Amino acid sequence: MKIAIGNDHVAVEYKREISRYIEEKYGYEMMNFGTDSTERFHYPAAGEAVACAVAEGRADRGIVICGTGVGISLAANKVNKIRCVTCSEPYSARLSREHNNTNMLAFGSRVVGIELAKMIVDAWLAGEYEGGRHQIRLDMLTEIEKRQTGGR
Repeated sequence: MKIAIGNDHVAVEYKREISRYIEEKYGYEMMNFGTDSTERFHYPAAGEAVACAVAEGRADRGIVICGTGVGISLAANKVNKIRCVTCSEPYSARLSREHNNTNMLAFGSRVVGIELAKMIVDAWLAGEYEGGRHQIRLDMLTEIEKRQTGGR
């Protein structure tokens, strides 16, 4: 599996630690779309870059990290075909995969500690989409997206 990861200047160390953690624990390939500098970097650029990699199939899933996880997830969710969830605990991360088939995860380096971030990542990666009754809602989301983008 290929996972795209992106961050702003606030989350450089989290990006490095989470990338290393996923590579060592799961053996997944990590694709870096964030900054490696603590110089100011605008999170929308990283959110969009990771989301485009996922939407275009260059990455299977994406993880984005900024101070709160909110701004970078908003940027990611502007890209068609992206369902990015911001989580600060593992339960919602797992259910977002099982019920919403999320393809991107966001969290905040100023909100969760690094060990909790790893638990969130583990829960999200372990979650498997259940389909069934949930597919109806995903189809509804797709229809909203199509209406907003003129069917693209």
